[in-house]
Amino acid sequence: MSTILVGSAPDSWGVWFPDDPLQTPYTRFLDEVSAAGYQWIELGPFGYLPTDPGQLSDELAARNLKLSAGTVFEHLHQDDSWSAVWRQIEDVAKLTAAVGGKHVVVIPEMWRDASSGAVLEDRTLSAEQWRKKTRGMNELGKAMFEQYGVRAQYHPHADSHVDTEESVYRFLDGTDGAFVNLCLDTGHISYCGGDNIAIIRRAPERIGYLHLKQVDPRVRARVEAEDLPFGEAVKLGAMIEPPHGIPYMPTLLAEIDKLGIDVFAIVEQDMYPCDPDAPLPIATRTSAYLVSCGVPSVQLR
Repeated sequence: MSTILVGSAPDSWGVWFPDDPLQTPYTRFLDEVSAAGYQWIELGPFGYLPTDPGQLSDELAARNLKLSAGTVFEHLHQDDSWSAVWRQIEDVAKLTAAVGGKHVVVIPEMWRDASSGAVLEDRTLSAEQWRKKTRGMNELGKAMFEQYGVRAQYHPHADSHVDTEESVYRFLDGTDGAFVNLCLDTGHISYCGGDNIAIIRRAPERIGYLHLKQVDPRVRARVEAEDLPFGEAVKLGAMIEPPHGIPYMPTLLAEIDKLGIDVFAIVEQDMYPCDPDAPLPIATRTSAYLVSCGVPSVQLR
């Protein structure tokens, strides 16, 4: 039997940026995530939570919270990008490790702007760009583990070059599981038409981390029909409170339970921007729902 440690993240409080007047202040996020019943959180955008390890440790301890992971974005397929990505990872990995986190979630940057929908680069990578991305991730994963003791968990993302089920397999085939594994974001996989269960069964040894979210199939159908950018889809409610969307959580959690692994399962419900009073009731209902899914390995603490 697995141990599925459920937590939440700033994303579920509408936080996408280090500093933004539309976002919930970090102190309110910390207060409310604890009140919702969670013990584990992620850093969110670097700079949203305090970047001084001592201050962050104190803030977490005051609310009986612990850190599971930090988060960074990568664009390793681009020329001469490794050093720039590594500088970001160093900041995040150093802070994550200093306060007890063991993972860094690495997300591919999007090929179009989330808000405006402006196309920033080609949707499709060349074979050489794929080699740069996978080779670079192997090097980053090895370096962050050897220097900071944190594991790279790669997060497929809508409107990025690693988004569909097929591209996830291509990424996994090109990377080394000793240093890079998969943060399976159930919402992004479903949003892009993929099958979460199929991925778990095809690559069980590569499941290193989970982001739990659900997608509204009606919004997803509109996104596909109109080729809407991800930011617009989020505003339309693409990511929906469970159990009202897909994938079906009890089946997915039961599939993870079969793997016999200890894994973090961090709830993320993309809601930028959102009413500041909206996240806490949703988070409270979601934590109760996940515990009620009938999978005994699901633990909030």
